Amino acid sequence: MKELIFATNNKHKLEEVRAALAGKIKIISLQEAGLEGEIPETADTLEGNAKQKAQWVWQRCGIDCFADDTGLEVEALGGAPGVYSARYAGEHCSFDDNINKLLTAMEGKSNRNAAFRTVICLIEGGKETYFIGQIEGSILTERHSIGEGFGYDPIFMPNRFALSFAEMPLDVKNKISHRGIAIQKLAEYLG
Repeated sequence: MKELIFATNNKHKLEEVRAALAGKIKIISLQEAGLEGEIPETADTLEGNAKQKAQWVWQRCGIDCFADDTGLEVEALGGAPGVYSARYAGEHCSFDDNINKLLTAMEGKSNRNAAFRTVICLIEGGKETYFIGQIEGSILTERHSIGEGFGYDPIFMPNRFALSFAEMPLDVKNKISHRGIAIQKLAEYLG
């Protein structure tokens, strides 16, 4: 089975990706690969951040790897928080801090359209290949959660569904989510 290092320190992303690729690709965490430290994320695009993170791993160990970057793009906010989604409320903010800031920014707005977009950069033998997943939906006016999900999942409801990402079973979310779509494209590419 093919092995890839996933360049993330986010345990939720790691669990999601491992579940999505179970039986197809063995995902190695940074810790399992013996890589420590903060991965840089200073680009001003999702593509740039995904590339920067994957290159960080490749340069340290020369092993095939991939990284992703995800942004929530809210129409009424001109695409914000976008590339700054993880740190929308500040550098060391929590998921709740980001949700609170977004809900405050959306107060009184009738246009709740939003899209989650994930960009994956795969480095295989030194060659970069990109995979993009996107899902349209809307921003809810309050949290809808049953304990699953992370990030903005409790306030994002994908189109054609009556549940937030945080209310969906992980296997359902993995099939339809932005990251799920990008991971599926990665899996198909790798065969």
